[in-house]
Amino acid sequence: NVIREEEASFLRTLDQGLQLVENVISATEGKIVSGQKAFELYDTFGFPKDLTALILRERGLELDEKGFENAMFEQKTRSRAASETSTDDWTILVEGNTETFVGYDLLVNEVKITRYRRIDSKKDGQLYQIVLDSTPFYPEGGGQVGDKGILTSANETIEVLDTKKENNLILHFTKNLPENVNASFIAQVDKNLRSDSASNHSATHLLHQALRVILGTHVEQKGSLVSPNYLRFDFSHFAKVTEQELHQVEMFVNERIQEQLPLIERRDIPFAQAVEEGAMALFGEKYGDNVRAIKFGESMELCGGIHVKNTADIWQFKIVSEGAVAAGIRRIEAITNKGVKEFYDAQENALKEIKETLKNPQDVLKSVTSLQDENAKLKKQVEQLLKEKIDGLKNNLVAEFQVVNGVNFLSKQVDLSMSATKDLAQAIGASKPNSFVFLASIEDNLPNIHCSISKDLVTDRGLNAGNVIRELGKYIEGNGGGQPFFASGKGKDVLGIPEALENAVNFLK
Repeated sequence: NVIREEEASFLRTLDQGLQLVENVISATEGKIVSGQKAFELYDTFGFPKDLTALILRERGLELDEKGFENAMFEQKTRSRAASETSTDDWTILVEGNTETFVGYDLLVNEVKITRYRRIDSKKDGQLYQIVLDSTPFYPEGGGQVGDKGILTSANETIEVLDTKKENNLILHFTKNLPENVNASFIAQVDKNLRSDSASNHSATHLLHQALRVILGTHVEQKGSLVSPNYLRFDFSHFAKVTEQELHQVEMFVNERIQEQLPLIERRDIPFAQAVEEGAMALFGEKYGDNVRAIKFGESMELCGGIHVKNTADIWQFKIVSEGAVAAGIRRIEAITNKGVKEFYDAQENALKEIKETLKNPQDVLKSVTSLQDENAKLKKQVEQLLKEKIDGLKNNLVAEFQVVNGVNFLSKQVDLSMSATKDLAQAIGASKPNSFVFLASIEDNLPNIHCSISKDLVTDRGLNAGNVIRELGKYIEGNGGGQPFFASGKGKDVLGIPEALENAVNFLK
């Protein structure tokens, strides 16, 4: 199943990439294909450079290898510049201090600053990193976001924006530095954010257990994010999780919550002993000689994160989405506690609005179904009217063809949607041999253009619809692409349509 899914995913990427390569080829003049365009295929769509080069060689073209490498270098340079951070040296107030984390047991603690430094980043501006002699603030790790809160002295309050770990130091990020860095402070974690994060973190453990029970023991955690607002859990699985399976998973977790399972925590125990007692070690994670084990009922994992004291504190668990993030890797996003209440409140409010819009019917579902049926009928009527309009326009426009240098030529603006204009251009082109058709229209105040060229003109006279769209698209500040015999584009400037229509004939001169 995993192999079949990966093969299908590769073939989908290949099909999409081949079409995109064709678009690049049709927009190319000469024998050298832009390295920048090939890099865009690689960077945006994951289409391999070597495969692009192979296809081009088979078509008698050559890839600008140097241009590709330059585009990659420029992207890396932009990425580095965006994340550039300058860091001052540490100002050390207490030499040789070992920081102690007390956050498993305390949310408030008296502390002293032992060192600090200023950092400047393009993303966040100027911040300070502060290290304390002991801290209740949990640093980002194990997928869980860092704590926020305040440091309070007799004279001031400093907001802690985030908490991270660097080597063995727990760094508290603040916008300002205390006026008196030698003062004593009360470190206080935001208990509401902490409680929400703990609820979501404990739920990830129960979710992991549920997935292994419902889907199979092949399920392994591949990543997670635990924030106060929601949880995200990535796991190995070869297929989309069905609605029935998601319902079973959700029920499993909520049953563990209703069982009011107490937290059984084992701190500082040997790694081998913890695993022997049944604790699950996550593949790829690095563990020290001594570890911390978290257990709720039958769920037991090695974990250094913050958890609820009892599963009842989670209150309720709700899956809000499931999807693929990579071949063989699925992602579930879920909410707990007050997040679930807010979710259902929003659903109830939406239902009330729907009922009010429908004039408060007794049976909302029946009314919506009736509207869908009526909409489907109206849609068919509109499609039929549009078809009749296109047929009428087609008949009228066929009579407007001019012969230019032996080619049946038509350049016209029509009052249709973009998709209908495209269909019309294709229909007119198919109805008239040896033809060159260029149509334009406006949709949502934006111009779009379409070109259809008979295949014999493409073969015998070297005409290329992609080149036509690329050149005439300049008049509407747009671009586009397609096949040599048909291409489309859209732009920004509707005032350029007349000039584009006027210049279409130049391709036949």
